[in-house]
Amino acid sequence: MVEELVAAGVVLASAGVVYVAAAARVVKQYERGVVFRLGKLRPQVRGPGFTMIVPGVDKLRKVNMQIVTMPVPAQEGITRDNVTVRVDAVVYFKVTAPAEAVVRVEDYRFAVSQMAQTSLRSIIGKSELDDLLSNREKLNQGLELMIDSPAVEWGVTIDRVEIKDVSLPETMKRSMARQAEADRERRARLINADAEFQASKKLAEAAHQMADTPAALQLRLLQTVMAVAAEKNSTLVLPIPVELLRFLEKGAQVAVAGQQSGNAEGGAPPPLESRLDSGHDSGHEGSDSRQA
Repeated sequence: MVEELVAAGVVLASAGVVYVAAAARVVKQYERGVVFRLGKLRPQVRGPGFTMIVPGVDKLRKVNMQIVTMPVPAQEGITRDNVTVRVDAVVYFKVTAPAEAVVRVEDYRFAVSQMAQTSLRSIIGKSELDDLLSNREKLNQGLELMIDSPAVEWGVTIDRVEIKDVSLPETMKRSMARQAEADRERRARLINADAEFQASKKLAEAAHQMADTPAALQLRLLQTVMAVAAEKNSTLVLPIPVELLRFLEKGAQVAVAGQQSGNAEGGAPPPLESRLDSGHDSGHEGSDSRQA
């Protein structure tokens, strides 16, 4: 009798161990458990930790609550300004309602992927090339709204969407390169013309200043000569300034005028030729008087 009781206890213990092993489940911190009892959804979602289900009756399905990074394959389309481009993106999303994600859609990952590809092609057709290249932030927000609207019903929330790359045809790349080069050349010419205009204004002011003080022009000429002569690798031909010739001419005129004024005031002796002529005439007159 005792042996039968011991055997029965062992059998019950073994059955209990088997039951616990079959019913025990462990849900991780980043997961949630959705239980179906005889195919019907249980309202309570199992949280992280140890949990029990009825073996053979309940079925536990774990749902990952982490943010999922899903690349969107490159989509080819024609922009609003008739340019063929290939655009790829990446979608960040997470499950916020585990029961809805399991019940309402067969595979929420595949559904989000297909919705992202469709929305990306729609964005390409509605946008221009310049927007795809320079205004991506606005396009990312529009793409996020387009994907998030149906995803909310699936218990999925779109965290963010980013356009990664925009591939252009080679002919379009060359055209854009020529356009950028032409624009750079135009800006360079404008800057050069503005610099010439400013330099001409400064030179005009310097010319007016030097016209008032002629010595400044001489100093500037000497500075230029020193700057050129410092290299010692060229022959310098230095012309005589016109101002120097004018200065010498004025000096000569002043000297001649001073000499003439001195002769007029002091009674300077007449030239040698006039004195010789007067002496010869007086000798002839004396001889004539003696003969008489």
